[in-house]
Amino acid sequence: MLPQKQAEEAMVSTFDQIESGDRDREDEEREKDQSAGFSFKTFLWHGGSVYDAWFSCASNQVAQVLLTLPYSFSQLGMISGIILQIFYGILGSWTAYLISILYVEYRSRKEKENVSFKNHVIQWFEVLDGLLGPYWKAAGLAFNCTFLLFGSVIQLIACASNIYYINDNLDKRTWTYIFGACCATTVFIPSFHNYRIWSFLGLGMTTYTAWYMAIAALVHGQVEGVKHSGPTQLVLYFTGATNILYTFGGHAVTVEIMHAMWKPQKFKYIYLLATLYVFTLTIPSATAVYWAFGDQLLTHSNAFSLLPRTAWRDAGVILMLIHQFITFGFACTPLYFVWEKVIGMHDTKSICLRALARLPVVIPIWFLAIIFPFFGPINSAVGALLVSFTVYIIPSLAHMLTFRSASARQNAAEKLPFFLPSWTAVYLFNAFVVVWVFVVGFGFGGWASMTNFIKQVDTFGLFAKCYQCAPKPAPPPPAHH
Repeated sequence: MLPQKQAEEAMVSTFDQIESGDRDREDEEREKDQSAGFSFKTFLWHGGSVYDAWFSCASNQVAQVLLTLPYSFSQLGMISGIILQIFYGILGSWTAYLISILYVEYRSRKEKENVSFKNHVIQWFEVLDGLLGPYWKAAGLAFNCTFLLFGSVIQLIACASNIYYINDNLDKRTWTYIFGACCATTVFIPSFHNYRIWSFLGLGMTTYTAWYMAIAALVHGQVEGVKHSGPTQLVLYFTGATNILYTFGGHAVTVEIMHAMWKPQKFKYIYLLATLYVFTLTIPSATAVYWAFGDQLLTHSNAFSLLPRTAWRDAGVILMLIHQFITFGFACTPLYFVWEKVIGMHDTKSICLRALARLPVVIPIWFLAIIFPFFGPINSAVGALLVSFTVYIIPSLAHMLTFRSASARQNAAEKLPFFLPSWTAVYLFNAFVVVWVFVVGFGFGGWASMTNFIKQVDTFGLFAKCYQCAPKPAPPPPAHH
């Protein structure tokens, strides 16, 4: 008992040091702001509280996926859809919890060696490197960067796919060019501290869109002769399941969001609370839209394309566009950090210099979004091949290996969770996550989503000018309200 207590006290004291260091930094920033007049900037710009982290997680978890979930439900059927959402939501929260434990462990070990993180943002691959060595670092870096790269690509595709429903004078490819240029401005936002107001707005936007989808579908009622035949084919079933795995695997940026908090050790349960809130958005909206349109969704991966064109829908589209812009920033910021560290610009104070240095990251993203404009299928492919490892398998294995020795378990910076008080239980659960996600997510999911993806390439071709666009009709009759 005694050594544990000493370890805890040592832990607390190191965290007090971290906090006092952070407080000094906050005070410096606050003084700077107050000398510059009213601290409105602090209110909008410097966020590091528990609530900021909750907003970041909740708004970042569901962006454009909200629009593709009804498509997944049409592949899975209603019951599977709801069960899998809850199942992957719990798995996702668990692995986010593991990531936060590993982060605290890494940081406390480094603090004991008197390493200061004053101008440095800790990232996931550094945590792996510090705890498990260079090979893990390489794996974490490869999966994480590729995932974030494609995550950003998906946001761009989603922008073009959505705006087309308001303004179809330009085709989707041209819209991608335009939005690529707009999203490039995220290079000016230094770190996650500065997303405070954006996370808050972003969550409002997804909440509006989700409830708009649910209510619009219910008001619209069921289409004539609606069929709910899912699940029919294995390929489709696993494609849908992987999209849901992708939905709740949005925490590749967990470590960076934690690092932006003033007290990172409070992060443990935030992700779970964020996920519970997200359930209130994803389940009602997907169920309602699928109930109304049934099998039509199989060929419409974007739910907006089926809902009637009203001012409400246009508002939803515009809010989602702004939100995609924010999520693009969220997915890209860690990539900027990695790139800055590679070229040695990470400690530069000047925002403009850093922005210039970050531009090469945006260009490949833009290019990929123009090559593969398959909104929907690309989510599933990324989910199976990248999210499965980045977010589920690597954290679970890393946790098992970090605490494999008795001494590591005794000196663990964080105690075991109250709902799983034995190490054996934690190990078994981790092993279950690894096996399940590897077989179902990566194996079956990878096969299904790649088959689907290749089918899209064969049907629409690369560089498709306008993916899943209806042929232009004659001038439409006046809208009925």
